[in-house]
Amino acid sequence: MFKIFAILSVLAVALFAGGDATFEATKRELNIPAIIMFFIFIGGTLGITYWAARRTKSASDFYTAGGGISGFQNGMAIAGDYMSAASFLGISGLVYLKGYDGLVYAVGFLVGWPVILFLMAEKLRNLGKFTFADIAAYRLGQKEIRTLAAFGSLAVVTLYLIAQMVGSGKLIQVLFGLEYEYAVVLVGVMMIIYVTFGGMLATTWVQIIKAILLLSGVSFMGFMVLSHFGFSFEALATKAVEIHKDGQAIMEPGGLVSDPISAISLGLALMLGTAGLPHVLMRFFTVGNAKEARKSVVYATGFIGYFYLVIAIIGLGAIVFLNSPEGAKYFVDGKLFGGNNMAAIHLSHVVGGNVFLGFISAVAFATILAVVSGLTLAGASAISHDIYASVINTNATEEQEIRISKISVIVIGIIGVLLGIAFEQQNIAFMVGLAFAIAASANFPILFLSIYWSRLTTRGAVIGGFIGLLTAVVLVILGPTVWVSILHNEEAIFPYKYPALFSVTAAFVGIWFFSITDNSQRAKDEQKAFEAQSVRAETGFGAAGAVDH
Repeated sequence: MFKIFAILSVLAVALFAGGDATFEATKRELNIPAIIMFFIFIGGTLGITYWAARRTKSASDFYTAGGGISGFQNGMAIAGDYMSAASFLGISGLVYLKGYDGLVYAVGFLVGWPVILFLMAEKLRNLGKFTFADIAAYRLGQKEIRTLAAFGSLAVVTLYLIAQMVGSGKLIQVLFGLEYEYAVVLVGVMMIIYVTFGGMLATTWVQIIKAILLLSGVSFMGFMVLSHFGFSFEALATKAVEIHKDGQAIMEPGGLVSDPISAISLGLALMLGTAGLPHVLMRFFTVGNAKEARKSVVYATGFIGYFYLVIAIIGLGAIVFLNSPEGAKYFVDGKLFGGNNMAAIHLSHVVGGNVFLGFISAVAFATILAVVSGLTLAGASAISHDIYASVINTNATEEQEIRISKISVIVIGIIGVLLGIAFEQQNIAFMVGLAFAIAASANFPILFLSIYWSRLTTRGAVIGGFIGLLTAVVLVILGPTVWVSILHNEEAIFPYKYPALFSVTAAFVGIWFFSITDNSQRAKDEQKAFEAQSVRAETGFGAAGAVDH
């Protein structure tokens, strides 16, 4: 969805460029406070799942919590969904390793939210029902568009999920001393329980609780770090420059992405990819109206922005405290135990002792569960709503659709566990980068143009969408990440790590060209239908309201 996705996740290939994309996890002694807090969290979330299951009766309840989530709650849940283990451990680890460049990636993820706020949030809520394919298929061919959107969603979800499962296994192996395979199975089982029984309502509250815990944890860490420097960020940064082996260079940009093409391409992937992630887009259907959808993004942007500001403090604090004489115990053979992504975890022990380390460890596990639950629900929705109920069996009842969705959750969970185990020893950074590239190249252009461009046709959307998807996949394979690092060729055929600049352009050009050259009667009818769609997008007339429980 990134680095700590192997610890890996949303940071995509970016994080891996900073250092260790994988690490050899070594079992550690059992962390008793972490185990206790872990079970407290598990018990609490299972209670929420039971409560949610009793209130989940219809398809609307299962997919969107009946549209009854408030803007503030949804904003907190979006933040919980987005502040993945990669964001917490990956960005802080990157700041620890490279300094300023770590913050550049944090800004890249954050900039995607204004795009969603000003261009998409309100219209998503007014036009959609359960998935983002509802918007794209509003006036276009149901079968073709939903099939393409479902494949795009499943591709993103699968790639993101594999990365999360591998990262979770490695992370739990380091934190709890649990065998990798057992750790992956544990995550898979909990994920299946949350989504199958509680649906979106349970998933939402797991994400809200996780967000509250994570924001509280990083706030405490930031407070404790700054307290040693008179609450002066300048003093902290000055000390970090003195201690870091690269000195003043850690406050200068260009250490990870030095050429303009890569910088622009990475920026597009982070910004537009965010606006094309199916598990993020689903969240806008859980609120009651367009106003609450807008409020969701405002709150989410505030929470996420604050989070990334504190992460900067944590990363610099890790440089100072872990490279001090007292921090030597966190190194094994000259390397940070667990890899650079564990910098924040080790810092939590420095500033808060065993109890706070246990708390942060449990929060890291909660982070993984919240993200994989959202991913699984998005994937199951694509199968049951977009493919089964809208393409295969258009007369399906709500009960049949929900049953297919729950079966899909179990299947996706099992596949995620198996692939997580299979990819344990692989460098899977390219999967996260590819997930964002597909979201930006296949999902976003179709969604955006279906809302704003009256001349879009089914033919243009399908052909252009597939062009974007295939371009992203092929360029990642031919680029340095796969062609050199994975396949061990001497030189990459495509010289850049990030394909978004080229694949997004190819998608938009393909959609434009094949739409304007479509002179069929069907195309004319689809273009005429834009006016009615535009009215509903702006006013919300005809959109479903929230369900009362």
